[in-house]
Amino acid sequence: MSLNTHDVKRIAHLARIAVSEEEAEATLVKLSGILGLIEEMQAVDTSGIVPMSHSQDVTQRLREDVVTESNQRDLLQSIAPAVENGLYLVPKVIE
Repeated sequence: MSLNTHDVKRIAHLARIAVSEEEAEATLVKLSGILGLIEEMQAVDTSGIVPMSHSQDVTQRLREDVVTESNQRDLLQSIAPAVENGLYLVPKVIE
């Protein structure tokens, strides 16, 4: 895919970015390089390659799911201004 300066200015307009003529030309060179690299990567035959989610074959270390803190709900709710059935009551904000 080849771009021209008009395309760069159109993209900049859609992104609400003001670009001068010099900036548009510099951006055109950079975008053309990026698109060229993408075309090179798409030209590579990857039909026999299995997709992977990570570049290294690692597994996540897991820990046991155990409770490490004591239940302090009653203590914490004792200082709350309003509690009902174990839930904090707050003033209505949205009407």
